[in-house]
Amino acid sequence: MPTRPAPRRFPPVPTPPPRVPALVWASPAVPATPEPPRSVVVVGAGLAGAQTVAALRQHGFDGQLTLLGAEGVPPYDRPPLSKELLSRRDPVWLAEDLGVDVSRLADEVRLGDPAVGLDPSPAGVRMRTDSGADVRTDAVVLAMGSTPVVPRGWEPAWTLHTAADAARLREALAPGVRLVIAGAGWIGAELAGVAASAGAQVTVVEAAPVPLARQLGPTVGKHLDRWYEAAGVRLLTGSPVAAVHASDGAGPSGPDRDGDGSLRKGGATAVGCVVELADGTRLEADVVLAAVGARPASAWLAGRLPLDATGRLRVDRAGRLARHASPTDPAGYLSAPTLARLWAVGDVAVREHPVFGPVPGGHWSAALHDPEITVRAMLGVDAAPSDPEEVRARLGLEPIPRHAPYVFSRQLGHDLALLGLPTPTDEVLLRGDPEGGGSWAALYVERALDRHPRTTPDGHPIATIRAVLLVDAPREVGAVRRLMNGSEPLRLDLVKALDPGTRLRDAVV
Repeated sequence: MPTRPAPRRFPPVPTPPPRVPALVWASPAVPATPEPPRSVVVVGAGLAGAQTVAALRQHGFDGQLTLLGAEGVPPYDRPPLSKELLSRRDPVWLAEDLGVDVSRLADEVRLGDPAVGLDPSPAGVRMRTDSGADVRTDAVVLAMGSTPVVPRGWEPAWTLHTAADAARLREALAPGVRLVIAGAGWIGAELAGVAASAGAQVTVVEAAPVPLARQLGPTVGKHLDRWYEAAGVRLLTGSPVAAVHASDGAGPSGPDRDGDGSLRKGGATAVGCVVELADGTRLEADVVLAAVGARPASAWLAGRLPLDATGRLRVDRAGRLARHASPTDPAGYLSAPTLARLWAVGDVAVREHPVFGPVPGGHWSAALHDPEITVRAMLGVDAAPSDPEEVRARLGLEPIPRHAPYVFSRQLGHDLALLGLPTPTDEVLLRGDPEGGGSWAALYVERALDRHPRTTPDGHPIATIRAVLLVDAPREVGAVRRLMNGSEPLRLDLVKALDPGTRLRDAVV
């Protein structure tokens, strides 16, 4: 029997030295893998940034810790700004809600001095702030959050993203105020219900055929139209906004309005606007709110770090930056020692998840939980934070808690909880009757079911679930979160899962 020939040996190809950025302000003798940092700058004073600061101190980091914020106020929880606009006049401060007091934990806190420049190198990172301060550090955690999108030509439109935005809007809302909201997404729907309950005349304009089409898809969105009418809100779908400009003074007049028709309230005047739709329709308004989405607050990083088309940074499961966003990225090559100093959490990060793959930032659960995993990796507390669980098990390491993307919303008299990551290709199956007035759910089923069918011993089809939407079922949220947070995809017996009388956990296979 012939023996297998010995493998051919080729001479090793020499590896060119990494290209080092021009800015090298420390010793050129840099180790390939830096030691745990002795100084850290956290960029962003929101939930993700505050949780990062807290985790660093919790895990024993005693070096120099700096926090840079943009709003000029301590960290607070952002969701109540829209959900509880009128019932909470003050922000939900994280120092009180979560016990995270950044002024006590960080050595230097610059709440109104955001980062505007970053120069990473294998030796460290040099940063510049809006005030011109020069900050040098061993490692940076980018947690800047996002900024609302205001399309060109919508300059008079307001946004609802900060505590200052909420205070201004709260002051303007009153019975009779004409409020036009551009966008029937999460924020637009939440604010529409709150404003209508205060007596405002609310019109929501949505470019898509149904509300929440981008977030939940048309199958679910078509069942939400009636919520608007029931809440006293006028909904215009399939109506893109072409422009928003100041009113020409043709609005209605009355004892509570100025001569140009704009509303007076508490000594302040809401500037009148005209909203022009693509079909030529004109809507008069006292306030126009742009609620068409948000983008990561990362424009200042363009050309320095590999941002993707959405302005986000690709990171691994631990939050460490990936090498490139694309082969043509203008940020160029970053060496391994440089990448080891750069981390990202929250809205700016696209993080690898073992079940859902790349998950874009923007989920409240990511800002709450991901900093813990990132800090453990940064400080070397976890020996293999990016490895698959089967590899970690062979190494004798504990599983890393993984959290499914989670969005919760209170809108137009209804509670919604979305767990998982729906995609446009999923098949949507309804559990319960959306028109019946009670609770119901939508299951987003991976279409691989068609290519590789599986059945239970009873002949019931088995489906892999990408996401679950719960409507008016708050008591079920905890149980479904536990199912979706598993390290393996959730697979259900569809016959049982679509029966509202059967608990979802009893349909797991």
